[in-house]
Formats: sequence, C-alpha cells, structure tokens
Amino acid sequence: MSSLVEKLARDPVRPQMITDCVELIDAQVKQKGFVIKSAYATIKAIKKKFISEVVDSMLDEWLEKIQPHFDKWSVAKTSTFTDYVVARGDDVAEDLLAVTDARAEKTSHTTAKKMYGRMREGAKKNVIEAIPALAQMIERHLKALADKPAVTG
Repeated sequence: MSSLVEKLARDPVRPQMITDCVELIDAQVKQKGFVIKSAYATIKAIKKKFISEVVDSMLDEWLEKIQPHFDKWSVAKTSTFTDYVVARGDDVAEDLLAVTDARAEKTSHTTAKKMYGRMREGAKKNVIEAIPALAQMIERHLKALADKPAVTG
C-alpha cells in the first residue's frame, strides 16, 4: 500500500495539495483575531510566497505524521477518516505541531520565528480547529486518485 506521501506529495497531486493547504491556512486565519491576522499579513508582506514555500517544504513531514493515524483508521474504517482524526484532534495537532516546532527552531527567518514563538501557545487550538478541513482535503484527494482510471503501459 502506498503511503500518503507517495500518493499526495508527488506530482501531479503535490501542487494542488500545496494550494489547498495555503487556502486552508488563509481561511483559518480569516477567522482569527487581530494579532494572528496581522502576524500572518506581516509574514506574507515580507515574502509573498513564504506560506506556499513553507507548506511545500513541510508537506512530506506533515503527511508522515498523519500516516500512523491514517493507518489505524484504515484497519477498522468504522467512521470517516475526518471523524477519526477529529476524535483524536489533540494527538493529531501535537504530531503536526512537532514538525512546525522543529522547523521554527531551525529557521533563519527571524521575524517568522518570533511570530511563531509568540503564537505557539494558542497554535494547538488553531490546529485542532483546522483538522476537519485538513482531513476532508486528504479524503478528497485520495478519492480523486482512486477514481482515476489506472494507466496502462
């Protein structure tokens, strides 16, 4: 069985996953307060493609963190994948944030690092809120792949 990285982080799906993740982040930020909106706007103003570049650079690691949850869900499939990860939102959020925390620690973008440090305390709540949309996106892309006819050589 192919991993989520093999299915969703490779061409031709990867560019759409990146676009969808950026749209998800944009939509989540729009629902937040002034501090988060301004920090996000500052980051985007400094470097227009920063968010998409960060998503691109972390996509494989995020999918690797989601993989164990996907594997456990795949065994039983007593609900949708979305319902499964929402029920485990705390753990899924920590797994995803572990990637972001490690990157923030190593980044040379001092402004982004400072902003992340200030916002990290509330980040888990924000990630938990985004999990349903993230899981639905993953399900949508996996379904699209499953619906495509097999290519024969």
